[in-house]
Amino acid sequence: MMNVSEYASDVGVTVKEILELCNKLDIKVSKEDDMLSDDDIIILDNELASIQPSEESTEELEELEELEDIEESYEEQIKEENKAKKKKTAKPTNKNDFKEKRKEMYKHKEKLKSNIAASEDDVVLYKDNMTVAQLADSLGVPAAQVIKKLMTLGMMMAINASLDFDTAEIIVSDYNKTLKKESTMDEVNFEELEITDKEEDLKERPPVVTIMGHVDHGKTTLLDTIRKTSVAEGEAGGITQAIGAYQIDYKGKKITFIDTPGHAAFTEMRARGASITDIIIIIVAADDGVMPQTIEVIDHAKAANVPIIVAINKIDKPDANKERVLTQLAEHGLTPESWGGDTLVSYISAKEGTGIEDLLDNILLIAEMEDYKANPNRYAVGTVVESRLDKHLGPIVTVLIQNGTLRLGDPIVVGTAYGKVRTLKNDKGEDITEATLSQPVEITGINEVPEAGDRFMAFETEKQARSIGEERKIQAKNKENSNKAAVTLDDLFAKIQDGAKEIKVIIKADVNGSCEAVKNSLEKIEVEGVKVKVIRSSVGAIKESDIVLGKASDAIIIGFNVRPSNSIRDYAKEQGVEIRLYDIIYKAVEEMEAAMKGMLDPVYEEKITGTAEIRKLFKFSKVGTIAGSYVTDGVIKRDSNVRVIRDGVTIYDGKINSIQREKDTVKEVKKGLECGITIENYNDLKEGDVFEAYEMIEVK
Repeated sequence: MMNVSEYASDVGVTVKEILELCNKLDIKVSKEDDMLSDDDIIILDNELASIQPSEESTEELEELEELEDIEESYEEQIKEENKAKKKKTAKPTNKNDFKEKRKEMYKHKEKLKSNIAASEDDVVLYKDNMTVAQLADSLGVPAAQVIKKLMTLGMMMAINASLDFDTAEIIVSDYNKTLKKESTMDEVNFEELEITDKEEDLKERPPVVTIMGHVDHGKTTLLDTIRKTSVAEGEAGGITQAIGAYQIDYKGKKITFIDTPGHAAFTEMRARGASITDIIIIIVAADDGVMPQTIEVIDHAKAANVPIIVAINKIDKPDANKERVLTQLAEHGLTPESWGGDTLVSYISAKEGTGIEDLLDNILLIAEMEDYKANPNRYAVGTVVESRLDKHLGPIVTVLIQNGTLRLGDPIVVGTAYGKVRTLKNDKGEDITEATLSQPVEITGINEVPEAGDRFMAFETEKQARSIGEERKIQAKNKENSNKAAVTLDDLFAKIQDGAKEIKVIIKADVNGSCEAVKNSLEKIEVEGVKVKVIRSSVGAIKESDIVLGKASDAIIIGFNVRPSNSIRDYAKEQGVEIRLYDIIYKAVEEMEAAMKGMLDPVYEEKITGTAEIRKLFKFSKVGTIAGSYVTDGVIKRDSNVRVIRDGVTIYDGKINSIQREKDTVKEVKKGLECGITIENYNDLKEGDVFEAYEMIEVK
């Protein structure tokens, strides 16, 4: 905080001008001794940012800075004398240092480049309630010139008077230019903005790295070890990580690490359009090898389409087997460089600190090859890493800056939330005035808690941020119940017409042989330069993780001789992921090829009418096996088609022969009732098997 007089002195303008500005902005001060809050200072600073200082005021500011230097020197001298008198060592506080930095930032704040593409030279954009001064600025002429033209039209208008569109159009036409109404659609949907920069404006940025792996394979230990090794030896106390992301310095370069809770959370972020990771490190324990969760991690990492480094951990253990791990990795498409592949492998012991430098060197090697660059001289754009609600401070959000520079006081839109950056802290919890490329920071000042993976963008004015945030909220509400499928067979052709080069597929099958056969058959399909890309193929029932991956990757799930449970069906429907089920390979190939060519015939849609669980079996020589069953959902009808499902896999597909209830033959049995069921030409039933009754309905 500071009073009006001090602030006026800091920014190089008169007290009278500041008081007039405060009155205009509804800041409750009336005299030079009245105090300004930090928020008031930010508001005033934003208002003054667009005003270019004159040569005279610049000279005054330089003189003021010289006087301040003398004053600071004098104050330091007094402090030293007081220390000597009191024999007390008082440490300079970080808080005071930050205040000085903030003052400097306010005094020397330069206007950043907007992320919104500028209009053509002969086009002037009309903004709502555009003033005479704003129009003159857009035309690149003095405001007095525009006022004179208005006078010739019989209109006496002040410099801050608002112009309607028709009047502004007349003025603009006099300069042989066209007036167009400004569209905020690009700004509202800023995730879709393509920000283009000149090559000379681009600067090197640190790579962003995510570490993933099986539980207990050493991810947390590795993260801690990397952080410790980045601390200078003479630095006392080490580092306290304040947020779920941090930067380290290594060989004069910065590397940013994102600490995600798991691959599912990582992929959920990707499902919302967030692409924050440049490099993925997959950690595998040398004693355990590739585990089921590791395979899932590999699938998720490959789907992200970014460079992968494998860190084989726990090499210090006596039962460590590096060769076995390499063989397993190669089986899942990660062939090491030493074997002629393109996957970098580092051998480490996170616990002992062995091989960490080699791992970091590999990160820098990839960063150098990929040549990650961005423009720091524009308003910040980035992604939410994590967020929480604090009862005292309100929403606290950790963001990663992917382009531009974020500064204290910047108006900002985060997802559907908006506000102004009130505080800005780095990964060590220190207050800072600005943050730039690939830097993770914690901010406050927005009006609600966003979700991890939400995009953010800083704007020039608070009014602009508020209107965009409110419009995005309206759009989000309108989309809430739409839940359109990520991609379906029916809309494949349209997707190809729009320029898609790959159709992504997830395959789940009953056995390895079927899985490989379906995969090979689909990958051979090629229609007009478009190929099928299988991003996961595995044996077993369709699981929630398959749906998450399908959502994130815009993939279709193809099930071969497997059946999803009702809860998985509902989850897939909720996420908009299509599941296609087959029991004949050529049918899957035919439908996929027809869909890609835009010739997909009308299909029959399967409707599940009921499910029943086998509780007890009764075997009779004349009748066969009667399955004592309990109807768990819907209705089981005598004339229904039925599947026998064991552990999520279809083992038989046929017809119901008969249904009995209390010694009577019945046509149907409803949910919550017991009955006896026999299947045509099939008796190999077990307790725990599930009957799934269904009928085929033609899709109109």
